[in-house]
Amino acid sequence: MKAYELLFFVAPTIDDETRAGVMKRIDTAIAEGNGKVDNVDEWGKRKLAYEINGLADGDYTLIDFHTDPQSIAELDRILRITDAVQRHMITARPDRD
Repeated sequence: MKAYELLFFVAPTIDDETRAGVMKRIDTAIAEGNGKVDNVDEWGKRKLAYEINGLADGDYTLIDFHTDPQSIAELDRILRITDAVQRHMITARPDRD
């Protein structure tokens, strides 16, 4: 398994139930790829450099995890179709393998 980190943000006005649903969906996708979440770091509300979909702020979360490289495409697909996630980025971390 390889180490990855996922950074995503949602609208700061989103309710806690929807945010928990997004986190559960991400956890499920990682677990289905035989991966495990190492750390979840909620950065909170941050100002965006420019407006995205009418938002000036975003509520950021950083997730460190290990999984097989084949499951990254499925996780990316899930994040793209999840309406609550405004933007996301998955990065390989070879220094943490």
